[in-house]
Amino acid sequence: MKHKLCLLLFFGFLFVAPGLWAQQKATPKAGEGISSFLLRHNRNPKKYYNDFVELNKAKLGKNRELKLGVMYLIPSVKKSTSSKGEAKTEAAVPKRPLRSEVNEPLFGKWLANVKVTSNRLAGTCFYVVSGHGGPDPGAIGRVGKHELHEDEYAYDIALRLARNLMQEGAEVRIIIQDAKDGIRDDAYLSNSKRETCMGDPIPLNQVQRLQQRCDKINAHYRKDRKNYRYCRAIFIHVDSRSKGKQTDVFFYHSNRNRKVESKRLANNMKDLFESKYGKHQPNRGFSGTVSGRNLYVLSHTTPVSVFVELGNIQNTFDQRRLVIPSNRQALAKWLMEGFIKDYK
Repeated sequence: MKHKLCLLLFFGFLFVAPGLWAQQKATPKAGEGISSFLLRHNRNPKKYYNDFVELNKAKLGKNRELKLGVMYLIPSVKKSTSSKGEAKTEAAVPKRPLRSEVNEPLFGKWLANVKVTSNRLAGTCFYVVSGHGGPDPGAIGRVGKHELHEDEYAYDIALRLARNLMQEGAEVRIIIQDAKDGIRDDAYLSNSKRETCMGDPIPLNQVQRLQQRCDKINAHYRKDRKNYRYCRAIFIHVDSRSKGKQTDVFFYHSNRNRKVESKRLANNMKDLFESKYGKHQPNRGFSGTVSGRNLYVLSHTTPVSVFVELGNIQNTFDQRRLVIPSNRQALAKWLMEGFIKDYK
């Protein structure tokens, strides 16, 4: 009798437990985020990210960081059936209708209405963040009697980038905002302290200021990732070095949060800029770089992000990149094309 009971239990377990047996476990590599961890185990992050978090929420660190040496459950493969009965392992994000026009007052009276001319970025969402703002002007350069404030030039380029992305069919969250300035075609941009973080006053304390913009991005991303198949954040800054140091645009990727995708994005941006310089200034060359940094905003922002330094605000040649409006527009256009390259 005992022998028969054991056999029944054994065969019962065979039929009940396959799902449990299919539940893989693994430990993360150094610097690996949830998305790259899932990709390494042949799981699409867009489909399995939430499942992974639910399975392992008790083991995750702050901001859903993976801990070295900890064994994590890998979600079992899902299968859905197409109309032809074929098995599919990709879950499509619901398609959103392409708008023909977007109204964004932040661009200014004459540019507020944005005609959507392409669907190359349909299904994407971007968080565009210009550095500093409010009580913090960032780096300050000088041309004659004019002061060049980093936050003003980064903001103008951020607005231009946001508008370009919208024209390509993307959803865009402009994190740092100035209700008055809009996109400006002046060489020397007037300085102010009006900027807010999506309507909230920007703190003077640096950590609070950075955490505030990360919180805004993360709150939107929690909702956006359910509706958009590609979400990315970009932080736009202007560097400050010795006056004689000319620099090209350079890019930082995260060393901690979703490092693989962040590095890929930074490299795609850099490659795009390199090709543009090769076309428009073939004898000049391009010395922009990509490197990993443990910057606060890169480490504390949930979606994949990239940090861009547009040049040296102290250098006479780099200043031309900022004060000539057509150059600011070119920078924004190339950043947009970098996103398209990465999205493809």
